[in-house]
Amino acid sequence: MRIVARLLGSLSVLLTLAATGALAQVWPSKPVTLIVPFAPGGTTDIVARPFAQALSQEFGQPFVVENRAGAGGTLAAGIAAHAAPDGYTLFVATVAHTMATSLYKQLSYDFEKDFVPITVLASVPNILVVNPSVPAKSVRELIDYARANPGKLSYGSAGNGSTEHLSAELFKSMTGVDMVHIPYKGGAPMMADLIGGQIQLAIETSGSAAPHIKAGKVRALAVTTAARSPAFPELPTLEESGLKGYDVTTWYAILAPKGTPREITSKLYNAIVKILKTPDMKQRLELFGAEPGGFAPEQFADFIKLETAKWAKVVKESKATVD
Repeated sequence: MRIVARLLGSLSVLLTLAATGALAQVWPSKPVTLIVPFAPGGTTDIVARPFAQALSQEFGQPFVVENRAGAGGTLAAGIAAHAAPDGYTLFVATVAHTMATSLYKQLSYDFEKDFVPITVLASVPNILVVNPSVPAKSVRELIDYARANPGKLSYGSAGNGSTEHLSAELFKSMTGVDMVHIPYKGGAPMMADLIGGQIQLAIETSGSAAPHIKAGKVRALAVTTAARSPAFPELPTLEESGLKGYDVTTWYAILAPKGTPREITSKLYNAIVKILKTPDMKQRLELFGAEPGGFAPEQFADFIKLETAKWAKVVKESKATVD
């Protein structure tokens, strides 16, 4: 009986492996869902949709964007982490998910352990923007105004633990200014309130902020990256403006639930690298100052570890909380 049981067990393993191999070979044979953790119209959504369209064309199956905003992107991450690892649910993560690891006491997932890294799609600078009613034409003037009016300025973010949130908390800790945090469920609704004057400033990603800067609806004061952005060469960096060591880049990436067959993730990686080299995608990314990604999965996994450690230090030093 033991021999029979062993044979049946071995047969079960072989059948599972065969089924997995067959799944990977025919993938995708139906629509693929890309879970985006923020509201439509924000930079994560703006980045995800052209890639969804390009992947649909590449594989001949729809890649459908599903926006699941809430809890600074962690709600969607939890949903994606627990999805079936069959290649039909993918997750568009951002730098915010390496921030959330140290910001939230309890998460329904482990960002490093519960996902398979595929690659970074693109990275963008954040931009310090203010409502035109704010009497500041430079970072120094903004700091002076904020210090003279403690607690009177409100800054918006795409949600607790988002890149806008931590970027502003780092700004606060480096300048000593007192500002009130107003979290939203995405960059688009936050920008709408900034334009309307309900909040006074934000350190928003360039994809969401760029159209409103160009239209004169908000005033840009500086970029957050260590070097000036080619898309906004007239804007100084925050480091040039006196905040020595300030360097924040927001990135967007695709991951799959843990256990997704390597054959599928390899197909995705190769397709994305191919798409990143196309003139159309290069032009789309350049419109809002984005740099193309393309990290190999192993490089991306190491990058996630480095980013997680970096933001854990920022959270500790800035005493940021998810309010």
